[in-house]
Amino acid sequence: MFLTISTSGDAQSPATDLGFLLHKHPDKAQRFSTSHGTAHVLYPEAGVERCTAALLLEVDPVALVRRAKGRGRGGAPDSALAQYVNDRPYAASSLLAVAIGSVFSSAIKGQCAARPELPERARPLRVEIPALPARGGAALVERLFAPLGWTVTARPVALDERFPEWGDSRYVALVLEGELRLVEALRQLYVLLPVLDDAKHYWVAPDEVEKLLRFGAGWLENHPEQRLITSRYLSRRWGLTRDALDRLALARLAEADDTEADELDNAVDETADTEERPVPLAVQRRAAILDALRRSGASRVLDLGCGQGQLVGELLKDARFTEIVGVDVSIRALKEASRRLRLDRMPERQAARVALLQGSLAYTDRRLAGYDAAVLSEVVEHLDLPRLPALEYAVFGAARPATVVVTTPNVEYNVRWETLPAGHVRHADHRFEWTRKEFRAWAERVARRHGYTVEFLPVGPDDPEVGPPTQMAVFHRRDDAGEDAGKKTHSDVNDVNDVNDVNGVSDKQRGTDESAKEARTA
Repeated sequence: MFLTISTSGDAQSPATDLGFLLHKHPDKAQRFSTSHGTAHVLYPEAGVERCTAALLLEVDPVALVRRAKGRGRGGAPDSALAQYVNDRPYAASSLLAVAIGSVFSSAIKGQCAARPELPERARPLRVEIPALPARGGAALVERLFAPLGWTVTARPVALDERFPEWGDSRYVALVLEGELRLVEALRQLYVLLPVLDDAKHYWVAPDEVEKLLRFGAGWLENHPEQRLITSRYLSRRWGLTRDALDRLALARLAEADDTEADELDNAVDETADTEERPVPLAVQRRAAILDALRRSGASRVLDLGCGQGQLVGELLKDARFTEIVGVDVSIRALKEASRRLRLDRMPERQAARVALLQGSLAYTDRRLAGYDAAVLSEVVEHLDLPRLPALEYAVFGAARPATVVVTTPNVEYNVRWETLPAGHVRHADHRFEWTRKEFRAWAERVARRHGYTVEFLPVGPDDPEVGPPTQMAVFHRRDDAGEDAGKKTHSDVNDVNDVNDVNGVSDKQRGTDESAKEARTA
């Protein structure tokens, strides 16, 4: 990983002043230990008319992987590429940005004790980075650096020069030329290198907002790509991004008003609690389910896997739901639901609308037939995959309500949870969590097999890249679906096998299960 900074000068302002600014003597080659390898600073050329400082970062891929383990999400996705084989030792990324901030710590603060006047002078600079990952291509590099006063040359690097038909890689060879203060150049590189890579090798904590505002001061407030820079720098953590954008807007207003930001931001009574708290996802999920049930016109509703009865309680608040049945396999959960709902103290007319039943969703149950709607809220992911077809038949094939609402976590969104370690499911009892594609495939197969149509709706903030935190499918029974729609055919069994294959249930495992079943039958 390599970066050079060059400048020119004359007898009155020699180029070797670069050594004073960087606090690194041109006659020395120095090395510095970092958490992920070793940084070297050397000067390929150092004269009155031209001086070049080079930063060479030798990344230890083994240390990179070891330090990433157990730290949760937030690290660069490329760091996990075949463990020790990745582009991190060669391509400029957040690793190089951190090295700039560490090795040139005085320069990036604008400090120079020996020559305090130097940091305030603009001087001709040329920055070269031979391998810069740019998710967005050369055009994005131009959009980020050109508004800052740089002349930008971003040459795409071919995947293989021997095979031009393969096209370009996501890397560019970057040359920046302009007349700026060195502190400005270093701060811009510190922020924009990980933005172009669109990844960071470390966990993005709230203090990253302070770093962004500190290093972006004077140029980020009015940058035309401010939102993109802020979002990518903060790894798309929307709470942090919103905070940073609000503070940048305040800084812009303060600059226009020629005052301090603190003087403008004085409309908050510190003794009053006026903060708008985010609506919990569970509340948003129940609201989405209630909306779907109301649109369906249902009045008699099953809450399958009702747990402690939160949804049952919400249904009871709406008089249009005249009969509500909560079903759960856990007696303990049903007792807790009864306590929470205060069934023993509920008015007689209200109590007549609700019932709690113990039962397993893996078996058909005649008590569940004939209802307008059924809800499976955060239920399917708690079943072992080989048992999922039994639930499908019990609900869609035997009970056959007119409407079925199913919600389940969207595993793609897990990278947005601040405290969820990479690769972990949201709850220890989850047997699996589906991507949007997997959930859609399962729901469409179930609908086709049992005579339903299905629509898909997001629950919670719909992230443009990873979708919503909860995905919801609303099934509507077709009027033309006959009584035999719930019976399994040979092609239906193949569909079940396809779903199992998608979710890691191997033919070998199915064979083992079937053999065991035959043995028990015998």
